[in-house]
Amino acid sequence: MRVSNKTILALAFGVSATMLGGCASSGGSGNSLPAASFVGNDDNENAEKYIIGALDELTVFVWRNPELGAKVQVRPDGRITTPLISDMVAVGKTPGQLADEIKAVLTQYIEDPRVSVMVDKFQGTFSQQIRVVGATEKPASLPYRANMTLLDAMIEVGGLSEYAAGNRARLVRQDRATGKQVEYDLKISSLLKRGDTRANVRLEPGDVIIIPETMF
Repeated sequence: MRVSNKTILALAFGVSATMLGGCASSGGSGNSLPAASFVGNDDNENAEKYIIGALDELTVFVWRNPELGAKVQVRPDGRITTPLISDMVAVGKTPGQLADEIKAVLTQYIEDPRVSVMVDKFQGTFSQQIRVVGATEKPASLPYRANMTLLDAMIEVGGLSEYAAGNRARLVRQDRATGKQVEYDLKISSLLKRGDTRANVRLEPGDVIIIPETMF
């Protein structure tokens, strides 16, 4: 039985289409997230308070006693040193909590110290960072910001690499209620290349974005 060239080509295209369809659908979690607004929301009432992390740069200000203040960077061990105070733990505290602890120590030396702590440059704790790994221009850990979206994260890492399979990307998030990790499907190519607003989702502290490479 002879098979024509047209029949062979038709079969080849059919097999290719099946393979591509399988690759496009493989690995999906079936979970999706609601779309986020492209416009920033200034209402931060429900935003979590910032937690100081290692390598954050802080300004400690003591009112009427500037010599007791300092600009310091949180060491990798999570501690800071300021005048009259050595090796105070800063990691895991809010700026207000750290200011209160510094004030408690300084009361030994001056009367009613008024202390404020400002975060000049922040990294955040690991649990607050957004990690973007895989086929992106510059994989990175990004400090979480209130109302941060997928679009914000992708701008910071320079977008997708040449061979990224952006629409097969996944977001891994820890469910706070159960403590288990949950995966969600992302459509990053649709977001960046076609401006699909439905593909822009809200991020949460600790999210991990994984971007695979295309197989073709």
